[in-house]
Amino acid sequence: MVKTILITGATSGFGRACAKYFADQGWQLILTGRRTQRLEQLEQELGKAVQQIITLDVRDREQVVEKLGALEHVDVLLNNAGLALGLEPCWDVDINDWDRMVDTNIKGLMYCTRVLLPKMVKSNRGHIVNIGSTAGDWPYPGGNTYGGTKAFVQQFSRNLRADLLGTQVRVTNLAPGMAESEFSEVRFKGDVESAAKVYQGAEALQPKDIAETVFWIVNRPAHVNINAIEVMSVDQAWGPLAVHRKDD
Repeated sequence: MVKTILITGATSGFGRACAKYFADQGWQLILTGRRTQRLEQLEQELGKAVQQIITLDVRDREQVVEKLGALEHVDVLLNNAGLALGLEPCWDVDINDWDRMVDTNIKGLMYCTRVLLPKMVKSNRGHIVNIGSTAGDWPYPGGNTYGGTKAFVQQFSRNLRADLLGTQVRVTNLAPGMAESEFSEVRFKGDVESAAKVYQGAEALQPKDIAETVFWIVNRPAHVNINAIEVMSVDQAWGPLAVHRKDD
């Protein structure tokens, strides 16, 4: 039986890589994103694998309800749409950036899940894969609200599993570390030079690495639920605890 995956934020980064990888594996795709032209280009590139493209801003609850509510059952919902903005300390951030991260990373993920989950429960099958981040577990300077949103994704995923006990619907939180994509360009608002410095001298994860991981997760035997996976490049690890030492 051909399976269907719905990917939010499919026009770049992890979403685009997952679309290409799943298409190569014979899956049917429903692709959403804010940029219609990019969706159309991806549809042309992937051909018959694309069942439908939907121009969608996950922050808009009415839009999500209207456009995703009309869909039939999907086998996998990949809640991929998300972003980080800025690296300023809490007292110096643009609060509009905070709003956008909360609205996309938290509310958008909730809206998509709430609309599609009832059909999964009714059919007693399906899988929700939420793209979290190592920032949800491990803080770093400037990560403030972004890390907070990804901590929400982790806990929301756990609570979904608790609610779904007794069904065959699965939930996974996939938390990548440093990965080379448009992510940093978005974080630095188009400053390509600053974005490049994030990966300088290191071999970061690539979007295809995450696509392969998602595919592995959703293809475990039906009785196996991968609760969470944290993935890092071997060139990334945790630092020591920070200590501020006053001058004598």
